[in-house]
Amino acid sequence: MFEAARQGTVFVVTGDDPLNVDNVDAARKSLDQCLTKRQPKVVFDLAQIPLMDSVGLELLTETRRDCVRRGGQFLLANPNALNREILRMTGLDGQFDVFDSVLNAVGSFAR
Repeated sequence: MFEAARQGTVFVVTGDDPLNVDNVDAARKSLDQCLTKRQPKVVFDLAQIPLMDSVGLELLTETRRDCVRRGGQFLLANPNALNREILRMTGLDGQFDVFDSVLNAVGSFAR
């Protein structure tokens, strides 16, 4: 299950299912709620996401692109060791700002 909540002007999306082909539509629905603003500020909290597949990575990449296109930002927070390794092995760790906590990610928007 994926949910989007606001923390001030920042949307934080959380979930506890794998970010994979079986769950990508639910994740997309939550992320789409965050893209209604002209300059969306979105943090995707990976703390409870057990793993990601190529479809999930594609969703993250597309969402980041959509946020940037609208003048916003899309950040990742709390990846577990497996998800951090998936990002590294696919080379996507260089395309995303990745934070160790949601608090640090949300706080980065104030800088």
